[in-house]
Amino acid sequence: MDVPTPDLVCPDTTWAMGRVSSYGWGVWESRLHALFAVQCRYQLEDESAHLDEMPLMMSEEGFENEESDYHTLPRARIMQRKRGLEWFVCDGWKFLCTSCCGWLINICRRKKELKARTVWLGCPEKCEEKHPRNSIKNQKYNVFTFIPGVLYEQFKFFLNLYFLVISCSQFVPALKIGYLYTYWAPLGFVLAVTMTREAIDEFRRFQRDKEVNSQLYSKLTVRGKVQVKSSDIQVGDLIIVEKNQRIPSDMVFLRTSEKAGSCFIRTDQLDGETDWKLKVAVSCTQQLPALGDLFSISAYVYAQKPQMDIHSFEGTFTREDSDPPIHESLSIENTLWASTIVASGTVIGVVIYTGKETRSVMNTSNPKNKVGLLDLELNRLTKALFLALVALSIVMVTLQGFVGPWYRNLFRFLLLFSYIIPISLRVNLDMGKAVYGWMMMKDENIPGTVVRTSTIPEELGRLVYLLTDKTGTLTQNEMIFKRLHLGTVSYGADTMDEIQSHVRDSYSQMQSQAGGNNTGSTPLRKAQSSAPKVRKSVSSRIHEAVKAIVLCHNVTPVYESRAGVTEETEFAEADQDFSDENRTYQASSPDEVALVQWTESVGLTLVSRDLTSMQLKTPSGQVLSFCILQLFPFTSESKRMGVIVRDESTAEITFYMKGADVAMSPIVQYNDWLEEECGNMAREGLRTLVVAKKALTEEQYQDFEPMQSSSVESTHSTYTCAHRRLPLCPQSRYTQAKLSMHDRSLKVAAVVESLEREMELLCLTGVEDQLQADVRPTLEMLRNAGIKIWMLTGDKLETATCIAKSSHLVSRTQDIHIFRQVTSRGEAHLELNAFRRKHDCALVISGDSLEVCLKYYEHEFVELACQCPAVVCCRCSPTQKARIVTLLQQHTGRRTCAIGDGGNDVSMIQAADCGIGIEGKEGKQASLAADFSITQFRHIGRLLMVHGRNSYKRSAALGQFVMHRGLIISTMQAVFSSVFYFASVPLYQGFLMVGYATIYTMFPVFSLVLDQDVKPEMAMLYPELYKDLTKGRSLSFKTFLIWVLISIYQGGILMYGALVLFESEFVHVVAISFTALILTELLMVALTVRTWHWLMVVAEFLSLGCYVSSLAFLNEYFGIGRVSFGAFLDLFIPSGNSLKGFPLYVDSKYVNLQFLICLFSCGIQVASH
Repeated sequence: MDVPTPDLVCPDTTWAMGRVSSYGWGVWESRLHALFAVQCRYQLEDESAHLDEMPLMMSEEGFENEESDYHTLPRARIMQRKRGLEWFVCDGWKFLCTSCCGWLINICRRKKELKARTVWLGCPEKCEEKHPRNSIKNQKYNVFTFIPGVLYEQFKFFLNLYFLVISCSQFVPALKIGYLYTYWAPLGFVLAVTMTREAIDEFRRFQRDKEVNSQLYSKLTVRGKVQVKSSDIQVGDLIIVEKNQRIPSDMVFLRTSEKAGSCFIRTDQLDGETDWKLKVAVSCTQQLPALGDLFSISAYVYAQKPQMDIHSFEGTFTREDSDPPIHESLSIENTLWASTIVASGTVIGVVIYTGKETRSVMNTSNPKNKVGLLDLELNRLTKALFLALVALSIVMVTLQGFVGPWYRNLFRFLLLFSYIIPISLRVNLDMGKAVYGWMMMKDENIPGTVVRTSTIPEELGRLVYLLTDKTGTLTQNEMIFKRLHLGTVSYGADTMDEIQSHVRDSYSQMQSQAGGNNTGSTPLRKAQSSAPKVRKSVSSRIHEAVKAIVLCHNVTPVYESRAGVTEETEFAEADQDFSDENRTYQASSPDEVALVQWTESVGLTLVSRDLTSMQLKTPSGQVLSFCILQLFPFTSESKRMGVIVRDESTAEITFYMKGADVAMSPIVQYNDWLEEECGNMAREGLRTLVVAKKALTEEQYQDFEPMQSSSVESTHSTYTCAHRRLPLCPQSRYTQAKLSMHDRSLKVAAVVESLEREMELLCLTGVEDQLQADVRPTLEMLRNAGIKIWMLTGDKLETATCIAKSSHLVSRTQDIHIFRQVTSRGEAHLELNAFRRKHDCALVISGDSLEVCLKYYEHEFVELACQCPAVVCCRCSPTQKARIVTLLQQHTGRRTCAIGDGGNDVSMIQAADCGIGIEGKEGKQASLAADFSITQFRHIGRLLMVHGRNSYKRSAALGQFVMHRGLIISTMQAVFSSVFYFASVPLYQGFLMVGYATIYTMFPVFSLVLDQDVKPEMAMLYPELYKDLTKGRSLSFKTFLIWVLISIYQGGILMYGALVLFESEFVHVVAISFTALILTELLMVALTVRTWHWLMVVAEFLSLGCYVSSLAFLNEYFGIGRVSFGAFLDLFIPSGNSLKGFPLYVDSKYVNLQFLICLFSCGIQVASH
């Protein structure tokens, strides 16, 4: 007898195969499997050990054969075991602390272990365990955690914590320097603004959650239908979901109003694909006579434990009250995931997962509080300033001689010099960010832009990686049929009328022949099959190609219900209008919809389809019926799909197949044009499909899948699709493969391959996925700006590759490396080595292969991928997208931006340093979760090149200028204390210190938010200017030290010059130095500005006017006393003239101290005359 040989047989087990005939396969099968498993386990362990010690650059030959060199390589596994005192001192204590903290956190959280469950239909009370509420919560805080949470987020920054300590110190009488309001007013203002903003954002999130949780659904009970809120739905409830209604929780599909027992759902908010997915109801419950019979049966669903994978499900449906009990296997096609939309009919399902256990919630990451890189850099600079503050205070106490209570003097000096770190820094930056956001939303060139997170606008100017979705972001997801190639002739958009004419003529000729032929179609078919082959005419070839396209697909025509028609009985199928105007096509792939729409435009229309049959309408109005015998769906492994149909009028059985050229080329008959034309269409950005067919005789199909004899013996005139419901012959190879529990997909593919031989090549189709407006120039601009673009999509590999080419994400001169499908560590090792040898090559990788690479070679893979000019990741789940973003942040330390338009992009958007959402066909979920919302992808160019640049440049200048403002007054305080024997006495008190940081200098300094170094037109024309921003040169330790030196120089000259040159008027030294300080700041702003705005001029004169007008009220602060206002102006003029000699910004290189002193002297002489 023939013994099936396993695919993988270890060498030591081959001897057993020859003795199988003596004992029988059943006995030997168990022995062989046991021996095979043991030996392969040892092989895998050895392979894993070798891989730990093997460099990634080893060649394939070395990987397979070279075992003698392993002893020369670093022994990673041995080194890991060498853990002694050295390990504990270096890293062990960190490991132990981390482990203990993790253990305590897990205890506090008490995370529930997820388990499989048994759910009884309509009986939530039978649930053995308590399941989470079905409520959506996107809020960060609650009533009790809002204030502590916001305060923690603020005071975790050193700047705010520092000022909190300084402000609290003023409650100690011995440490009090000035009035309390001079410290608490700025700090209170910062906290009030922050808490108000957070409260508004939190209230908006609460409103959105309340709206979703309050949606009403019909719940089926023994007493009938009742209305329940979405948040009150429990596991085991029977929920009715109407058309265009959101599915509130994860359910198993039980019944539908559709006659075919199936429905369509939209999953764009779950996986980002706008194509409709076909779902099939459980046959046992669908066949029940009435809806209420669901409570008359005793049935339950056994579901696997909740998991994140949205593309798979394993479960069973069991009805106990039947004899024998009915068992049905449940798969992904029987499920209705939460956050998807019912697109056709009305459905009822039993709830199996709720709340945080649903697929959509498990694939959504918690929002994090994003902090801009500029804020982190400023936080480091403030720490450096604090060290300088402590050092300066220690120096002053040391020079004082540590006399008396020196520790109190030390703390008083810390308070005196506390303005080195200005609290107005946070106020100015936060207000500046609000202005940047307002400018973005008011930009007429990017209408509809919304800034939802006002704390990180500078991030738009520091981006290095842009991770983008495909469907709805780069493309419109609208397919248009562009090309039909028959080998000798090609038809484009301008010659489609010729195809229409050929189709019309073909069916007219066939109808006339059928009318004149009374012998029947079966003898005619036999005669034709026995006739010698002749070259077919173009008309017949076009007819066969169009017929194959309209039959080989998964498309279903959908008709809207008539207006005004109401259902009188529950779940009665609605009256439908089957006119052409009322028909739409739905499928899991937009390519197939485009193909069927094209066949309709040329005259052959798909008018009806269910699980077992299809009906076509010819140009003359004749309806052709076809029975669907078998359907082979598309898979990422096979890269093709097929269908076996029987023409009910002729009983002809035909096997149609279409797929990618790489999968179809070995299957079709020899030709010399397919490869060349596929390359030509690919270069045009078209998505190609190869279409082929094979006519099957009754005997060939019986060999593949035999039917009952009663069905076989029936004539073609009485043949119907009823045989699909008859039991199959137990000897069917295809049936045995489908019933296999091990390697089912491989066995089914092996059986189907027996039909896929010498198929007749019919045509090559080209479909174009329309890109969003100006996608190509926008991507080109971003590349020139030094931004690396990664495309993360849930679509197929071929589709993603085609879009990468057509959108010019991958330039024409670049090669594309398609990462082979890998499932093990060894395969990943070899493929990474092969990829490392290529240079300047774009990478295309699937989500499964990516998962394997990240499991074993995370660092190596990210290092190689970051060197690529572009990366395309296909078949990515939402969590994989977020993980890729996190990996880039961890391994590169660069700023990342994620852009998308669907609910499946939310995790990626929230994980990125800067998230951008697009409002589009897939709803507003991504837009609402993003930091910035735009209406078109092309707007990202101006958002980054113009607004990102301005926000970063302006904030950098504003932050350094505010620090300069604090440094210069602290320097003057240090000089003043040094002159007066290092006394801890403040130079300026009360209102002067508050006014200096507010009304006297705030408006001119804050007007820097209007400055721009490059015009918007130039920034868009030369995106290369953006590269300099990513280096962070506008705010670095180098620029910071320059500002520190300028501040020390200016502060020392101001204070020392006032003391020396106005020694005779020493009583007025405070007024003179403060006036010079104000004028210096105003002049510094004028010298810093690159592009003047009329508001800047107003701010300069307004601040000067405020200071001059306030002189009449500052007698007690200046100590002017009886000196008249005119006399004070006599002192004001020479001090103002002397400021011209200050080393202001650029002039500091050329003016030395001697020349400055001469100018001061000249000013005094002029004033004396």
